[in-house]
Amino acid sequence: MRNIVEVRELRYVYEDGTEALKKIDFELEAGETVALLGANGSGKTTFALHLNGILRATSGSVVIDGIAMSDKTLAEIRRRVGLVFQDSDNQLFMPTVLEDVAFGPLASGKSPEEAAEKANAALTQVGMAHKAGKAPWHLSAGEKKRVAIAGILAGDPKLLVLDEPTTFLDPPGQRGLADLLESLPQAKLLITHDVPFAQRLTERGVFFEAGAIAAKDRIPAIVERFGW
Repeated sequence: MRNIVEVRELRYVYEDGTEALKKIDFELEAGETVALLGANGSGKTTFALHLNGILRATSGSVVIDGIAMSDKTLAEIRRRVGLVFQDSDNQLFMPTVLEDVAFGPLASGKSPEEAAEKANAALTQVGMAHKAGKAPWHLSAGEKKRVAIAGILAGDPKLLVLDEPTTFLDPPGQRGLADLLESLPQAKLLITHDVPFAQRLTERGVFFEAGAIAAKDRIPAIVERFGW
């Protein structure tokens, strides 16, 4: 199976000289799910933000779906990589759920009719079509997360990157989110401290420590080795 992500020798150095990422090598196959584990500040989110060009590498290479990251390819890569933020309120800003989910397709040049069609399809996919006319701020945390994911799905991404997806969710909301993610065909990266949630969705984990990948292994082996 082909790789949807290929990262080689990735380094990221802040302006003050702090090395945040140290020669990261990483691959993710199409349709695969991998959990990124590690303490706060270990480099997980910094790494993930390189996958759609929010951060640009100091050195090394990032290839998404066969396309090398560059100024010329940045827009196309961002269409293929969808980021779902930890706090869904950072992604939901339109008056209604439908308008929110349709925003991405409209911004990419779709007609209003096409954008609405894609938005409705994405809302159906995440089980939120019945909330299309509601204001996002009237939704529960779990519903907001589903709408945020729908907004990404409306853009037909190849990769979903989810930053601490279970934050603010109660146990039923976490189970519902896991059910949803299991049903989606896209490759997924889960940045999480929630080991049971990660284990339900994938066997493979990558453990970050001090800006480097300290282990790539089955999640139980990582938990045992690093005391998680």
